[in-house]
Amino acid sequence: MKVENTEAQMRKGILELCVLSITSREAVYPSDILSQLKMAKLIVVEGTIYPLLNRLKKAELLEYNWVESESGPPRKYYKTTSEGNKILNHLQEHWNNLQKSVQQIVDTTAATH
Repeated sequence: MKVENTEAQMRKGILELCVLSITSREAVYPSDILSQLKMAKLIVVEGTIYPLLNRLKKAELLEYNWVESESGPPRKYYKTTSEGNKILNHLQEHWNNLQKSVQQIVDTTAATH
């Protein structure tokens, strides 16, 4: 078993929460989302982010607006919808509980080794 595969699956599992968090603050361009994820060491590529954005848009958790660009064609800027904010709050609560539970198990395991 390669540990890299497990690490990648862990990152993928929290991407929705992270994208909803980023887009809840302000309308953002996908490359800005990628930059924030990379800065947080949640490395993803465009091939991962665009399908996720489309899925969240279809689920009506995100919306986008076209904004004119000085350097090219108009760009889509994504923002959470009111339903997206509700889901984000739910996911944040679930993440906090999950994080505490996992940390408890990890701490208990570390104490016995």
